[in-house]
Amino acid sequence: MAREQAGAAGRRKANGVDNHKPFRAGGDGKDELLKHYRDMLLIRRFEERAGQLYGMGLIGGFCHLYIGQEAIAVGVQAAQKPGDQVITGYREHGHMLACGMDPKEVMAELTGRASGSSHGKGGSMHMFSTEANFYGGHGIVGAQVSLGTGLALANRYRDDGRVAFTYFGDGAANQGQVYESFNMAELWSLPVVYVIENNQYAMGTSIDRSSSETHLYKRGASFRIPGEEVDGMDVLAVKAAAEKAAEYARSGKGPYILEMKTYRYRGHSMSDPAKYRTRDEVDEVRKTRDPIDHVEEMLEKKGWADEATLKAIDAEVKRVVADAAEFARTSPEPDPKELYTDVYTEASSAVTA
Repeated sequence: MAREQAGAAGRRKANGVDNHKPFRAGGDGKDELLKHYRDMLLIRRFEERAGQLYGMGLIGGFCHLYIGQEAIAVGVQAAQKPGDQVITGYREHGHMLACGMDPKEVMAELTGRASGSSHGKGGSMHMFSTEANFYGGHGIVGAQVSLGTGLALANRYRDDGRVAFTYFGDGAANQGQVYESFNMAELWSLPVVYVIENNQYAMGTSIDRSSSETHLYKRGASFRIPGEEVDGMDVLAVKAAAEKAAEYARSGKGPYILEMKTYRYRGHSMSDPAKYRTRDEVDEVRKTRDPIDHVEEMLEKKGWADEATLKAIDAEVKRVVADAAEFARTSPEPDPKELYTDVYTEASSAVTA
């Protein structure tokens, strides 16, 4: 029995799914750390303004804010190479900004304007930009996992060296299509990194009440997919883990799972009062684990930025967001004729029956 247990432990370790403390990393250079700070702050201020516009009735439908999770999108994006793809669920504003998309286009999409990234047809939950290699926010829980696996399959066919970064949350982790995707990705050694943004509460149920196995990085064990648990509130830890996972996938070894332990400060959506957790719990995370405060402290400790520098960055970001909000408020709505465009792809005249 002892030998069997030791053998099982060895296999778990070999597959990269042994239980361990969250992955952490060392520091980056001054310029890179300042960029991480600005990028996270841009997402934070953008989402705060989006919440305000929603309250004013300028954003319709559902609106899911990324406040608290900024280190994940920024850290993973910093590890990507040109051409790598991103696909995620409907909490996607932060990912789009991290991909380098114009805040004006993203905000205009939220308000349903023609100048939006999807011409006002996607709204908060269904944005898309192939120019930025962003393959959408998706409203069906877990659907993007199969689609992201398909992107990785295309990469393998083309042998183009690209990796598909496929995000989903702890709530989607129990979806059956996730495991079908895992199985195919490992069988075919597809270049995909599955990023699980575990913010603890899914749509409103704690992970302890909804999942028999709460260490989500282990979910690939039965498919022999390695995984890591990462401090998703630490942008440097996220970047380091994403670089490791991307290299694994890009080298032809197959998929990799990263479980980002994070926390969203707002409810699941703007219509969620989040009464399933206490205000003290949220305040404690904000006070002790905030990803932006963490980088501020590092910059000041290293002597790379003082209070005046950080305030200047914040002021510049606020101007960018204010301009985006004004652009989104004043841009024209789509022409009614646009209702019938972009519904089907027209067949090429060169294609015959």
